[in-house]
Amino acid sequence: MDFDEYQSEAWAYDQNQEDPERALTIALLGLGGEVGTLQTNQKKIVRDGSIHRDHHTVAVEDLGDILWYVADTATWLGVRLDEVASANLSKIASRWPRQASTLPTAQPRGPVRVPTAPVDRIGPARSFDTRDTPETQRLPRQLEVLIAPSPHSIEGQPPRVVPVSGERACGDPLGDNAYDEDGYRYHDVFHLAHLAILGWSPVMRALLKRKRKANPRVDDVEDGGRAIAIEEGLSAFVFEAAGRASYFAGATVVDSEILRLCRRMTANLEVGVCTEMEWEKAILDGFRAWRAVHEHGDAAVLCDLDARTLTVRPLTDAERRHHTHVCERAIAEKDMSKRLGDQQAASV
Repeated sequence: MDFDEYQSEAWAYDQNQEDPERALTIALLGLGGEVGTLQTNQKKIVRDGSIHRDHHTVAVEDLGDILWYVADTATWLGVRLDEVASANLSKIASRWPRQASTLPTAQPRGPVRVPTAPVDRIGPARSFDTRDTPETQRLPRQLEVLIAPSPHSIEGQPPRVVPVSGERACGDPLGDNAYDEDGYRYHDVFHLAHLAILGWSPVMRALLKRKRKANPRVDDVEDGGRAIAIEEGLSAFVFEAAGRASYFAGATVVDSEILRLCRRMTANLEVGVCTEMEWEKAILDGFRAWRAVHEHGDAAVLCDLDARTLTVRPLTDAERRHHTHVCERAIAEKDMSKRLGDQQAASV
């Protein structure tokens, strides 16, 4: 790829083409910021040594970001990168003698392939279930979940929330588990967003009893405790970050650092193929739904994995009664199971 080709490709991703003054300012500030990031990462390598084993990957990313902002700045200033490179080499050659003719770490590489962005931004729906996955272990492509307070919530305290899918209560009643009420009890909405947009949620697989036990390796790695802990951890992390950003109300983008962390934490899982754009949509759609459920106290959340959409609507009175009935039955079954366990233990 030559400089002019790169400059043309880079320009296609400038998100502020309708506002030249704003765009040039962002490009210049971004250039300074990315140079600072490169300096910080180099400082860590010098200071801490070999613990930063991914320094090559980090350097490629940092230099790539710098190159993009240089190209964008050049475009707004009406200058071609090829012209800049040629003029710079001519200036240097007129002042300094030429030294080594080959790069010390240069490796022969093939041509660089430029990926094309999907027409509909995040691309077609994903499914991590294979044809060998039994139907009963596949994620449903459409799913409706009723989210409402447990009928056994404690008076005077924030209600504990139970998601209900069909005739099943999905897990135990959830509270905020915080000193200050913040609505985290509705965080299963984030798992539903992961399900709808990414086609992935080990948490929902477990709650819906859709773990892929027919494939023990997949069940252990993709649907096991570690994957569940990663998803729960990411949900808590993003929620904390969102709390400092009005829970993304009115937001159209998510901080790139958040998106990079989501991808990094899931890189070794099947969802590792999902892009930052997909994670961004999952997060923004998830918080849009969370704000609606938090505001109304209950709602029906509809996941369409084929359309990659997450929809929220009010509950009907009949659905509230159904939710209460399912929760009461789940509590009774749990109490019965506990009594039987106690009786068996006493008889030993």
